[in-house]
Amino acid sequence: MQGAQFGELPYLKYDHDVRSCMYSSNGLSFAVVLSDNTINVYATSNWERTWILSGHSGDVDSIAYSPNGDRIVSGSDDCTVRVWDVATGDCLYIFIGHTEEIYKVAYSPQGNVVASRSSDETVRLWDVGAGNCRSTLSGYGYIYDMTFSPSGHNIAFSSEDYRVRVWDVVSEECQSILIGHTGRFTRITYSAQGDLICKAADGAVGVWEVEAGAYRHAVQSNGTPVFSPKGNQFATLFGNGIELWDIATGKCIRRLSTDDEGYSSVAYSPQGDLIVSSSYRDNTLRLWDIVTGECRQTMTGHTSYVTGVLCSPKGDHIASASGDRTVRLWNVGSGASRKTLHRHSGAVTNLSYSPKLNQIASCSFDSTIRLWDTETGICSCTLTGHSGYVCAISYSPKEDQLVSCGEDSRVRLWDVESGACRYILIGHTTYVYDAVFSPQGNQIASASDDKTVRLWNVDTGECQYVLTANGGVNVIKYSPQGNQIASAGAGGTMNLWDVGTGACQHTLIGHSGDIGGIGYSLDGNQIASASEDKTVRLWDVKTGMCSHIFIGHRRGATRVVYSPRGDQVASASRYDKTVRLWDLESGECRHTLVGHEKDLCAIVYSSGRNLIASWSDEGEARLWDAETGECRWTLNCDESENSGGSLLSHNFVWMSPEVDSFITGGSDGSVRAWKVVQEGDDSRVRMRWRSTNGRLSVEDACVQDVQGLSDLNRRLLKQRGATGEPNLRLRETGKKVMSMTSVVSKLKSSSSNTEALN
Repeated sequence: MQGAQFGELPYLKYDHDVRSCMYSSNGLSFAVVLSDNTINVYATSNWERTWILSGHSGDVDSIAYSPNGDRIVSGSDDCTVRVWDVATGDCLYIFIGHTEEIYKVAYSPQGNVVASRSSDETVRLWDVGAGNCRSTLSGYGYIYDMTFSPSGHNIAFSSEDYRVRVWDVVSEECQSILIGHTGRFTRITYSAQGDLICKAADGAVGVWEVEAGAYRHAVQSNGTPVFSPKGNQFATLFGNGIELWDIATGKCIRRLSTDDEGYSSVAYSPQGDLIVSSSYRDNTLRLWDIVTGECRQTMTGHTSYVTGVLCSPKGDHIASASGDRTVRLWNVGSGASRKTLHRHSGAVTNLSYSPKLNQIASCSFDSTIRLWDTETGICSCTLTGHSGYVCAISYSPKEDQLVSCGEDSRVRLWDVESGACRYILIGHTTYVYDAVFSPQGNQIASASDDKTVRLWNVDTGECQYVLTANGGVNVIKYSPQGNQIASAGAGGTMNLWDVGTGACQHTLIGHSGDIGGIGYSLDGNQIASASEDKTVRLWDVKTGMCSHIFIGHRRGATRVVYSPRGDQVASASRYDKTVRLWDLESGECRHTLVGHEKDLCAIVYSSGRNLIASWSDEGEARLWDAETGECRWTLNCDESENSGGSLLSHNFVWMSPEVDSFITGGSDGSVRAWKVVQEGDDSRVRMRWRSTNGRLSVEDACVQDVQGLSDLNRRLLKQRGATGEPNLRLRETGKKVMSMTSVVSKLKSSSSNTEALN
């Protein structure tokens, strides 16, 4: 099984040539036009083919989705325009009127008008509601191209008389004629701002301000312009690369090039940070960072020239069509093809979740912070500035800001939307292990090995108080009310501080070893602490007195957390590799969760179902039923050991109370999204996406009994020659999971067993 690349999906294989392909605007549907005059429609959720739209008796030269994605319009050499229902596959209308081949069709942005361009030297506007032709634009000679304005009020078309006309769709009158170039325009398109860009036959690209009718400037290039989503630049092809042009100035701002020639098409990502290009010479796709100009990934697999590429509306997929009669699909959110999708180059030390933004922040030993879309896995931003590893990150209550701290003794406050660093909070003299926002969001607390906790004003960046502890401070927690903060770490003491005055309210003494974890109860009246002296203690916040001592761990306790219902406390020992669940009312240990083989670094309750997750920074995870203590799921990623030790914050976060989804960070630098699916008494956990690097190339592979493969993954591996059938059910607790490494060379791959997704 060779050549499968991380992020690649099963390819679509046909018996006929692929003429074109297109995503719907909502990304839920995908259409492929074949040379047998049919249109194949797929649901992108599972890439199953839903319909084959047949009826045209000639080549289908153009298709377009309606703005809401529920219909497809097609134009054919049979001189007809057809409108199809995506949900049912029915042909709703057949528009007849053109007398020669139809080369282009388009939906208006409102979805009520369809335009068609034919070699009969006409453009026809069709009323989708009434099912008839409302206008015929003719008398200008051959019409080379047409396009709707962003508002949909106008349609522009270029003709044989070297003019570009802007036609009012409602009044059915010519609104303006754009003059300024002496050649004919073979391609025209609008920018997002409404500027009109026209490509001339002599290679010039002209820019007009449509409302004013002013000819702004022209640039000389040989390619068809492709706009960036923001509309401030466009890309064109030249000999061995891509040129990026600034629309305002008309200047070339960057050239993306390689030693190879033969670029055939380009497309911007919806975020506008990347460009994907295709080649008709080496049959590859390349993904470019438009800021640095660097080629981030070369995607291979096509065996003939690549005719076109496009990005999905969310930017999570790339589709490429080729002369090899395939459409290849690339899951950008899971792959290594985008720079911002690359995993961290060091271990992930902490994660933080923003429900409002649907975003995960991760920090790492590589000194960076990355912001990920939880649905697609796309990294929208990489925050740089720390000069050492980043220990902890946390979103503000409004989720518009992010605080980070690390080895460089600095605390940084970031604006999430822009990625700009608002303040660098300077004052600590050594490692800062933790930094958190107050519940009100107006204050930040930071904890350092310099034996201090500092309280910072979020608005001004000024230090309000310096709280001096008895030893190095590794962990801090605000009370739920936000009027108190607890700090703990080396020396076994915990301090409770008044955030309004900076005064120490209580010094909690009792532990004989360092404290690795603390947590407030839901009502804020109690606080728990876990210590290397093997005990967990519960303290009364008002009096500072110890109310319970939980004894049971055979080695030091390093983490402690209250259950969402407040009736249970969970503690973990990094060193005895167990999790213990304590009943708050009786003080008894209800369950001891045993099974981890590697050092534990995190425990987290799910806020939805009654589940608790335990996690190792070496890639081992378990999911437990907090009521019965039963292990419901296990994962072992066989990641390399990291030297982070117990100072690492947890790298596991639950995302949604309604849906059991969680994010994990690994010592290999990857970030992964998972979803828990309940099927009767069984739990299944599926990986939704993963940031990673590189290519999967495995010789003589078998997928027999491999756990957790999705249907898409199974089909991809079978296409690549793997044999056997995976076991999609989760293994029973205690039974060994067969890893990919263990199945390599078990069975010889069979090239005749390839399966295409049709």
